[in-house]
Amino acid sequence: MPLIENSCVLEEPRLVVRKFLARPQHEGFGAIVRRSIGRFELKYFDPFLVLDEFSVTAPAGFPDHPHRGFETVTYMLQGAMTHEDFEGHKGTICTGDLQWMTAGRGIVHSEMPAAQGIQKGLQLWINLSSKHKMIEPKYQEISSKDIAEVSKDGVKVRVIAGEALGTKSPIYTRTPTMYLDFSLKPGAHLQQPIPITWNAFVYVLEGEGMFGNAKSLPISAHHLLLLGNGDGLEAWNKSSKTLRFILVGGEPLGEPLVQWGPFVMNTQEEIDQTIGDFENFVNGFEKARYWRSEAAVSLGF
Repeated sequence: MPLIENSCVLEEPRLVVRKFLARPQHEGFGAIVRRSIGRFELKYFDPFLVLDEFSVTAPAGFPDHPHRGFETVTYMLQGAMTHEDFEGHKGTICTGDLQWMTAGRGIVHSEMPAAQGIQKGLQLWINLSSKHKMIEPKYQEISSKDIAEVSKDGVKVRVIAGEALGTKSPIYTRTPTMYLDFSLKPGAHLQQPIPITWNAFVYVLEGEGMFGNAKSLPISAHHLLLLGNGDGLEAWNKSSKTLRFILVGGEPLGEPLVQWGPFVMNTQEEIDQTIGDFENFVNGFEKARYWRSEAAVSLGF
């Protein structure tokens, strides 16, 4: 019986329409991040608010801080981080682990190193629609061993959200989202479908590759690539080293956006209300009045 070829054929591969090099900057308490979405050149890429590639060595980190109106997706690349919040939720995510946190109406939490040396990872902020902004906070956490991983023809993918190579992630995305971690061996070629109405981007983690056009210049680590219209991504690794990148896509919300730091709502009035709620410990922030994380206490905050 002949082998069945299950790779897709794209009719209109998406081209790279903008490219950014994410440069290091300080964030939190002594932490270093490479921010690509959420900086002055690219404030918002609907529905994505922020993409940080973080690098943290204790005692640096992200002590107690609030969120409202969106989700944070933390994916560990190296080391471990401990998370605590004012609801009593506490846990540690290690290399390859995922935390998908829906802040909803309000969370105050800390994210601090849980191991020696440098902790590295990605944090993506995904906007929530107006109907979901004030829902109760929720968590989805998946250990590395439980993230689906598939390999074919020199392409390996970890399916964090969405679907690739016939494999689906169990993660539920309130804002429809795909999040795929690809590794391409030298000589490998990828064709990955993306819903045609979604916005999508690539962030290169290791190596260098061509994206959208086999004759394009190779693009190296720490670059964010915004993809244009089309039905999927085509990528090639013509180098002698492994190419690793994430492909993220999401359904645009098409709603007004007003952001004030860690608060993301639809109107200035809602932002003013959120600031008042946080300062007065009401409407979802009641437990913030007396709560301090163990990390904050140990650091003297």
